[in-house]
Amino acid sequence: MNGCSTNQASDSGLSPSDARAIAREAYIYCFPMAANYQTMYKQAIDKSSPDYRGVFNTVNNSKSVATPEDKFVVTPNSDTPYSYLWMHLRAEPLVVTMPKIEPSRYYTAQLIDLYTYNFAYLGTRASGNEGGIFVIAAPGWNGPTPAGVKAVIHTETQFAYALFRTQLFNMADLAKVNKIQSGYHAEPLSSFLHQPAPAAPASPDWPLPADIAAPSPAIFPVVNFLFQFCPPNPSEKELLARFAKLNIGPGQTFDFTKFSPEIQQAINDGIKDSADDLGAVMKKVNADEVSSGDMFGTRDFLKDNYLYRYVGAKLGLYGNSKQDALYYFVDANHQPLDASKSSYELHFAKGEVPPTKAFWSLTMYNGKTQLLVENPLKRYLLNSTTLKSYKYGPDGSLTLYISNKNPGAAKQSNWLPAPDGAFYCVFRVYLPGDAVLNGSWKKPPIQPEQNNP
Repeated sequence: MNGCSTNQASDSGLSPSDARAIAREAYIYCFPMAANYQTMYKQAIDKSSPDYRGVFNTVNNSKSVATPEDKFVVTPNSDTPYSYLWMHLRAEPLVVTMPKIEPSRYYTAQLIDLYTYNFAYLGTRASGNEGGIFVIAAPGWNGPTPAGVKAVIHTETQFAYALFRTQLFNMADLAKVNKIQSGYHAEPLSSFLHQPAPAAPASPDWPLPADIAAPSPAIFPVVNFLFQFCPPNPSEKELLARFAKLNIGPGQTFDFTKFSPEIQQAINDGIKDSADDLGAVMKKVNADEVSSGDMFGTRDFLKDNYLYRYVGAKLGLYGNSKQDALYYFVDANHQPLDASKSSYELHFAKGEVPPTKAFWSLTMYNGKTQLLVENPLKRYLLNSTTLKSYKYGPDGSLTLYISNKNPGAAKQSNWLPAPDGAFYCVFRVYLPGDAVLNGSWKKPPIQPEQNNP
C-alpha cells in the first residue's frame, strides 16, 4: 500500500467512515457490471479462453444443453441449449432474426445491457413463435424502421448481450433444436440494407476482467472503463456524484494505491460490508419474502434497487425477468443443503406442480462453484418434459429424491444426483402461470428424508 497521506480522497476531506459507506454502495452497484464484463471478455474478446464463443455481432450456438464441462457462467440451465450474441452497436444497429417455429416450443432471446438490465425480449412471450426481424440500436440512433422489420429496440448501452434459449424436449429432439438455432441470425444494418458500412470506431483497449470470486476494489477500474459505453442515466446523477468522491464513475480514474492507508482500509471494509446486505436479502429470499422476480428486469422495473440487482447477479447472472421465468433458490427449512449429511425429498401433492405455459425444472449445482455436478447417470436436472417417466404415489402425488447415493431401483426414475457435500438447487418455472406470478402457488420446501441414513 502507498503510505503517502496526500491523495484525492483525503484532500477532499472524505473521512474513512464516508469512504467506507461509499465503497459499500459502489461495490453493490458495480459488481453486476464487472461480472457481465467478465463473461463478455471470455466469450467475445479473449480468443484463448476455453469459454470463447466467437466475434461480436455473430450468433454462436451450443449444440447441446449445458454439462459440468461448461463453466462460462454460474448456474447455467440444462433445459435449453444456449445461443450467444454479443452486440457491438457503436458504429450502427444490428439486425437480429428469429426463425418461425412450432407453437408448442418455447424459445427466447433475452436482451441484456452492460448494466445487466433485461431491456427487452424476443420470442415466445414477447413476439410469438412466428419469428421476425428486429433492429437493436444503441443510444443516439434515430433512423427510420426499415421495411420488413417488426420493431426497433433501443438499448441504453453501446454493447449488449442476446442470450437465446431453445426448449429441448428430450435428447432425440436435439437435431430439431439445432435446426432452429441455425435460424438465429445477426448482421449489421448496413449489410441488411445493402448499403456501405459506416466507419468503424477504434477498437477499445480491453482491460483484463477483475476476479469477481474474490471481493476487492479491482472491479472499480473495470467498471470505470465500461462507463464510456454507458451514457449516464439522469436518475443516477446524485449516485455517481457520491461515487466520484472515490474516483468511481464516468471519466474517473480509480487507483487504489493513491489513497492513504486509512482510506484504503475503509474501502476494503466497505466492500466486506456488502456481504451483510447480501445476507439480509437472502434471509428474505429464504423466507419467501423476496423472489427472483424482484431481482431481474428492466431499469424501470427495478426502480434503482441496486441491491436486488447485485443479489441477482450473485445468485445467477442473466436471470430472466419474471414474465419469462421465475427461479426458486431452495434450501431445507432455511438450512444449507448438504448431501454428505442427509438425503432430501421434494414432494408435490396431486395437482400441485406449478402451472406453466412452458415447463419447470429442478437443477443440481455444486454448492461451492455453482456449476453442474458430474454423476454416473449424466442427469443434471428433473423437469416437466419428462413427467411421464416418473413414478407417482397411489394418491397421484410426485416425490423427487435428491441424494448423493442412488436411492435404489424403485426411486431412481425420480432421483436427482447430488455431490457428496454442499449443493445448490434452482427450481425454474418458464412462462409461469398466473398462480405462480401472483404468488398463490407456493413451491413446497425440500425436506430431509425421514429415513435417511
